[in-house]
Amino acid sequence: MKIYKLNNDIDKSSLFEAVGTTTAGIKILKDKANLNLIYIKDLKTPAANILKQDALSIGADLAVGKDTITCKFPFTDAILIASDAQLKILSKKELAQPFGLKEFAKELETYLHVEKKEVQLMGVLNANEDSFFSDSRFDANTALNRITQMIQEGADIIDIGGVSSRPGSLGVSDTEELSRIKPIIDVIFEHKLYKRVRFSLDSYSPLCVEYALQRGFSIVNDITALANDAVAKLVAKYDATVILMHMKGRPQDMQENPEYENIILEVDEFFKARIEKAKSFGIDKIVLDVGIGFGKTLEHNLLLLKHHSHFLHFGYELLIGASRKSMIDKIIPSSIEERLPGTLAIHLKAVDNGASIVRAHDVKEHFQALQVQKRIEKALI
Repeated sequence: MKIYKLNNDIDKSSLFEAVGTTTAGIKILKDKANLNLIYIKDLKTPAANILKQDALSIGADLAVGKDTITCKFPFTDAILIASDAQLKILSKKELAQPFGLKEFAKELETYLHVEKKEVQLMGVLNANEDSFFSDSRFDANTALNRITQMIQEGADIIDIGGVSSRPGSLGVSDTEELSRIKPIIDVIFEHKLYKRVRFSLDSYSPLCVEYALQRGFSIVNDITALANDAVAKLVAKYDATVILMHMKGRPQDMQENPEYENIILEVDEFFKARIEKAKSFGIDKIVLDVGIGFGKTLEHNLLLLKHHSHFLHFGYELLIGASRKSMIDKIIPSSIEERLPGTLAIHLKAVDNGASIVRAHDVKEHFQALQVQKRIEKALI
């Protein structure tokens, strides 16, 4: 007999199938094979004691503070350690318990229906002179060639923007923004390029959004996450997809000492509110973007990347967009032109942690990296 350890990220269903497990067995075993670490903040100590016993009774566990058993303090933080199968049992078991555990059970259930999506690559094309990466700037005369090139390089989506949102940037009028993007949108529409890939407009201007949606665009990349009701109405009217991005502050001041008590929970609450708003307008095609670099320090960005999979509990695709951003420079000094390796490291890790749309300036390089990553993931035994 010989043994060897497998990586836990392996495709569990394919693995069990490879050793001849039955279909019914696969369904049971894959839930047992995936371990979850769930952080619970401000849990009532009586609830913690109940949850600890319930977890132990099914083979799971709960890490709590040493004084929890005596209820010395009214609240405690805790870490639940449980497989998917155990989470299913607990989500039902705690529905009958007091001290807020019924609400906890309902929230716990949202972590049980997460499916990994096929990764899509979103290329970036800017129609302004203020974009932080000069190689992404194009006008109507050069855009057609660049769009065609990105399609050939493997882009699934192309994101067009007419206004920079880099830290310290200033906005422009709706008419000025439209004058920048209109020639490119017209070229896309004239050549029916929207039949080859999906097009996204990086804008929160109702004037620009409607112009694009009338001409083949199907995604609105809104860094204000539907702050403007008029944009929400247009997304619903054209049955488009909206990308809801988290940003603290405005581009001109967002990097002036941003602070959070808990970055994961605050971004989570933001998404909860904006998803509810989107649904109130009849929008159901939603993508979430944690907004790397938008009102965050380096540590905030790292935490969001490390725990990116948390946001999958909403049931929507996650977009990652850290292409050549300054967080790389804060880790290792580098110019914008030197940040491709760091970008690839961030984006591949984000895909590992649940991202399924990668927004990048360098399409060819990302396509190759993602294809290699995909082949590694498919390797079994």
